[in-house]
Amino acid sequence: RDLPRPECHEPMVSLTSSAAFCGLLVLCTFICTSYAAGCHGKPEFGVPNTNPIYTVKPTFITKYLNGTARGALYSAGKADDSFLVAHVWGTPYEMGFSQGTMMKDHMQQFFPNTWKYMEEQIENGSALKSYPKWLRDMIAKYGLELALDLTWDATKHWITKNHVDEMRGISDATGVNYLMVRNIHLLGALTQGHCSMYGAWGDAIKHVDSKLMQLRALDWDVDGPFKNNPSVTIYHPDKGDTWNAFMNIGWTGWIGAITGVSSNQIGISEIGVSYPGNDFGKQSRVGYPFTFLLRDVLQYDKTWEAGVARIGNATRTCDLLLGVGDGKADQFRGMAVSNQVFHVYTDTDLEPRLKNHSHPKIHDIVYWGMDWICPAYNKVLSRQLNKYYGNISAENTIRDILPIVKTGDLHAAIYDLTNQNVWISNARKDTAPKSQPLNAYDRPFTRLDCKALWSEPDPAHSEPSGAAQ
Repeated sequence: RDLPRPECHEPMVSLTSSAAFCGLLVLCTFICTSYAAGCHGKPEFGVPNTNPIYTVKPTFITKYLNGTARGALYSAGKADDSFLVAHVWGTPYEMGFSQGTMMKDHMQQFFPNTWKYMEEQIENGSALKSYPKWLRDMIAKYGLELALDLTWDATKHWITKNHVDEMRGISDATGVNYLMVRNIHLLGALTQGHCSMYGAWGDAIKHVDSKLMQLRALDWDVDGPFKNNPSVTIYHPDKGDTWNAFMNIGWTGWIGAITGVSSNQIGISEIGVSYPGNDFGKQSRVGYPFTFLLRDVLQYDKTWEAGVARIGNATRTCDLLLGVGDGKADQFRGMAVSNQVFHVYTDTDLEPRLKNHSHPKIHDIVYWGMDWICPAYNKVLSRQLNKYYGNISAENTIRDILPIVKTGDLHAAIYDLTNQNVWISNARKDTAPKSQPLNAYDRPFTRLDCKALWSEPDPAHSEPSGAAQ
């Protein structure tokens, strides 16, 4: 259907659509309840992560070459902690088609399994048990698809043709229905994970061989299919293109960005807000989905100023905390954003300022733990940052910050934006022994050399870097 685009904050009048939309919002609440509840409980402390950090170069798997569509596929990490690394070149459609061809089996599992899982969560989630069965049945039968159709109608004005073409390329290569590919990408417009971030520079890392360190820890859903399909996609511009090469850290077939860095040494972080206080105003589902907005920051912006301006000028939707780091300028900015609010922070004016001092300012650090008003996590995060002040590195973030704070359950990434290295960990796959730790922050991390990834040979002109190994 092609429904008329609603005005901001104007609800749909259809009873069916309203119930469906509310059903999906309840799903978000169900997924995120445990994190939000933890914000106002007693602080808990995890145990150090003593696993080794993998530094072996990615292993070549295959390449794809068809006219101007080119791709190369690798595996990074070891054994149960391995993930795919895909390089793509060409038009947006060709990049999608290359991904779909090289990772076809994975995407044919990821998209249907994700769709089925989300439907099951709506039908069986404990947050819906108070509703009468007929209403649960209606949401289970019509709710998810209709709610995402309405979301597409509310956001399609902002989603670019390039994004649509890439999703169509994935659909054509895999045989997965385009509407399923599209609708799963819209989930990011309806749900926001509870996550953590920091940007650290200057005196905070004066004894570290870097001038800007950045954390992005994703806490969302470790029960569904996301953890079974981790991947990193490297997008390469062709000669004459003016956009950046960039790394999108997520899942096979996922083209929106929530975690990643660019060849211009730009990094992104994101946190969904459940406890906004009175600081964020009204939300809207009409606007640019933040996953595509953050991707645009990575792909097109050359400086932190440009990234912040892009976010500030966008028609934003939901309550979020965002971070943009720039390894060229040794600068990081945090942002509190919603449809109505846009505040930019550095270390000297960091908010929220709470009476219980649970979110203290720290010189040369911007940080938030799990939420805007989240005393429990922010107390632990600020304590660990102060413990390593002057020496905050990827290694001690992995060993003694993330696992102690207990943040980054689905995936976690640390960026050294000066030297262009990234450390990544993902939650335990279903195929791994249950005796292993579940959460990414307790599992082994893998380091990727971004400069080597940006320099991956174009398969149209030479063999992929690992093809001869």
